[in-house]
Amino acid sequence: MKKNKIEVLLWSIALPGFGQMLNGHVVKGGVLILLEIIINVCANFNAVIMLSFLGEIDKAIELTNFQWLMFYPCLYMFSIWDAYKEASDDTKPYLFLPFVFAAYFITVGLVYSSTVKIFGVLLGPVWLPMLMVIPGLITGFVIRSILVRFQPTLTENS
Repeated sequence: MKKNKIEVLLWSIALPGFGQMLNGHVVKGGVLILLEIIINVCANFNAVIMLSFLGEIDKAIELTNFQWLMFYPCLYMFSIWDAYKEASDDTKPYLFLPFVFAAYFITVGLVYSSTVKIFGVLLGPVWLPMLMVIPGLITGFVIRSILVRFQPTLTENS
C-alpha cells in the first residue's frame, strides 16, 4: 500500500531517511540517516544552524566545514525525491529534475555563502543555500516542462 506522499515528503524534509522508513525501505532509510548524521557532525552543521538563527553569521562561516557540508544538498534532495517517488503513483517523466536542480543551486549557494551579500547582508552557509532552493526548483520545473513538451509521444514512434 502506498503511503500518503505529502506525509512522506514532509518527514523526508525533516530528516533524510525518514520518508524511506515510512515507505518501508528500512535499509535505504537507515543508510540515509547514517549519512546525514556523519555529514552533519563532520560539517558542524547543527552548530552552524544555531549560530545562523542567532544572527552570528561570521561565527557560523568560521565553524562550517565546507568540504563536508557540500555533500549535504545532494543527499538531502535525493532523499526527498526518492521518498516522494516511492510513495507516489505519479509516473510523470522527468519528475526528478526540480530536485536535481535544487541540489545544484543549493550547492552553488553554499560555495558562495561566505562572500555573497544580498542588499549588503552576508547570509552565510544556511540562509543563502536555502534561498537558492527557489531558483533551483523553478529552473528544474522549466526544463522539465520544455522536455515534456518536446518529448515525442508513444503514438508517433509506433
